[in-house]
Amino acid sequence: MDTKNQRNANAYLWVMIVVLFSFMMLFQLVRGDMTADASVYTEGQYRQDLADSNVTGVVIIPNRETPTGAVQVTMKDGTEKTLYATDVTVLEKEASDSGIDPVVRDVPQQSWFMTSLLPVLIAAAICFFFFFVLNAQNANAGGANAKMMNFGKSRARIDDGGHKVTMQDVAGLQEEKEELGEIIDFLKDPGKYTSVGARIPKGVLLEGAPGTGKTLLARAVAGEAGVPFFSISGSDFMEMFVGVGASRVRDLFEEAKKKSPCIVFIDEIDAVARRRGTGLGGGHDEREQTLNQLLVEMDGFGVNEGIIVMAATNRVDILDPAILRPGRFDRKITVSLPDVRGREEILKVHARNKPLADDVDLAEVARTTAGFSGADLENLLNEAAIHAAAENRKFITQEDIRQSFIKVGIGSEKHSRVISDKEKRITAYHEAGHAILFHELPDVGPVYTVSIIPTGLGAAGYTMPLPEKDEMFMTRGRMLQDIMVALGGRIAEELVLDDITTGASSDIKKATDEARKMVTRYGMCKNIGVINYEQEEEDVFLGYDLGHTSRHSELMSGEIDKEVKNIVDECYSKAKQIIMGHEDVLHKAAALLIRKEKITGAEFDALFGGTAQAAPAEAAVSPTEA
Repeated sequence: MDTKNQRNANAYLWVMIVVLFSFMMLFQLVRGDMTADASVYTEGQYRQDLADSNVTGVVIIPNRETPTGAVQVTMKDGTEKTLYATDVTVLEKEASDSGIDPVVRDVPQQSWFMTSLLPVLIAAAICFFFFFVLNAQNANAGGANAKMMNFGKSRARIDDGGHKVTMQDVAGLQEEKEELGEIIDFLKDPGKYTSVGARIPKGVLLEGAPGTGKTLLARAVAGEAGVPFFSISGSDFMEMFVGVGASRVRDLFEEAKKKSPCIVFIDEIDAVARRRGTGLGGGHDEREQTLNQLLVEMDGFGVNEGIIVMAATNRVDILDPAILRPGRFDRKITVSLPDVRGREEILKVHARNKPLADDVDLAEVARTTAGFSGADLENLLNEAAIHAAAENRKFITQEDIRQSFIKVGIGSEKHSRVISDKEKRITAYHEAGHAILFHELPDVGPVYTVSIIPTGLGAAGYTMPLPEKDEMFMTRGRMLQDIMVALGGRIAEELVLDDITTGASSDIKKATDEARKMVTRYGMCKNIGVINYEQEEEDVFLGYDLGHTSRHSELMSGEIDKEVKNIVDECYSKAKQIIMGHEDVLHKAAALLIRKEKITGAEFDALFGGTAQAAPAEAAVSPTEA
């Protein structure tokens, strides 16, 4: 709809330009001297007629720009001719010399209003007419820019219940729904709370990672309570014109008061409610004016007036403290990533309109998608449906979901990419090194899939684990195992190949970052102690960053670097011992990967037991092969 409105605006703009240009041309023609008609009767013919006594009367009509003007000549036969001249005084004298008494009219006094102001007023009237027509059509279209000239009007979209969303549509957020139950109850029966002197929260801030369902929760509250729902993004308040954001805030709350009780939902509120005074010059810019007006409005409407302001953000750390105090956003609800039971419920909701094959086990999919948000799970099933349709099937199989899981988590596999045997061998050993550590270390596995097929994210291959349970906290032992797994590919290259490659660069970075967090953030190093030495990574504002200094000395920085290196070196040594203890599995796994390009977790586990699924001994790749 917005694109259609834009096309209409462009069309009307061109029409206005053409009309204004035509008007100016017409005005110039009417106002001009029309010298093109001068060829009808020339000064030479006029003088000849005077000499031949063919002229009986002469009327001089001077222009305002004297001595120019027109001469009306009456001939003997009664006809009249008009002569346009640049100097009518000469023609007047020539008529007098010929014995004709010319009639000289007064110089016309043209009105300043008619010559200067009237054309401007006419042009302005035409412009306003076309703007009025354009605004009327956009209003009928219902677009977000329906009132093009009303920059200060709110851009909020109002849902009066036409697309009702209820708590039945929200899955996997049981605790969050319970916390919002009081808000719903108040909107349905406010007297129940006001009778005991209770004050309902004016604002509810939903904080959580992207895709966890914050907007859906807000819509569900409005749907359950049966009240109007105003939704707007924080960026919709901002405009290039000073004062527009504050005006839109005022208009939003004025409209909300008319439809009270209601819910006002501001998505991505951090776009407008960032901490003030954080720029290089501080200052009182448009964003701060908008924030100030929002603070005033949230304080301005009365207690229990029936307007609940809900907002969503995933950066609560950068919000201004004034908007977080009680009386504005009284209640803060963290919308967490769903656990395994929540993921299964979410998958069931998104699978309602999708035909599933008998082999699809949503419980198993929920177990393998630890860390996925609601949006991730919806995307997973959508990609599975697309894969099934591409295969000309009318239903979704477990294999479709597995393929979409790889595509969403790692990227599409590039089967058509040509890889040399040497690169394939390097990648096979690299991924086999990761897989052995996933298998042997108790807190990070087991292996789900190992592949040496390049992916769309630039990886030459991947090893995907299968988390067996959700974990709320990371232990020191788990973090050390993660570092060991990250170094497994580099260790395998070092053991088997004559040289090392750059393929482990991202793994090394991951291991280093994890070790540094253990030392500086989590206090997991005895020599450093339980002290936070992390740099000011939380300060996302340029003004703050320039004004801050390091929290610790250069000597302590050296100690931190030393401890980070010790952790990485210790993990490298332990991981190397594990891989060397299973060197036969390393060669078997690499051989199987080179032959099949992708193996399942069951096939990889079989290599440790020496079952029939393992690669035959003669197929194993020798460490000395090219």
